[in-house]
Amino acid sequence: QLQASGGGLVQAGGSLRLSCAASGSIFSMYTMTWYRQAPGKQRELVARITNSGSTNYAESVKGRFTISRDNAKNTVYLQMNSLKPEDTAVYSCNANRGVISSWGQGTQVTVSS
Repeated sequence: QLQASGGGLVQAGGSLRLSCAASGSIFSMYTMTWYRQAPGKQRELVARITNSGSTNYAESVKGRFTISRDNAKNTVYLQMNSLKPEDTAVYSCNANRGVISSWGQGTQVTVSS
């Protein structure tokens, strides 16, 4: 199971850090991904970190967002800086390993202008 937290209301230019805590003993073997979905839009990949620590980001967040993981805490983080109103969305985390895919509930991020 995945539990996301850390969302909230922030002004443009501000920062938030999202966390996604996972249960289970093999968290380190999973690729962890943050997605977001804004009202009326399709879900999009925001950032991904593999079990080896490789990362990739959506072009729209490169240089502003950082994904990281702490395998000892079974947690993946998304540090979001220089937030923009267009970052407003429900952010969800996903754990994937082969055919296994698990989703956490979303956390709302709202950026005011």
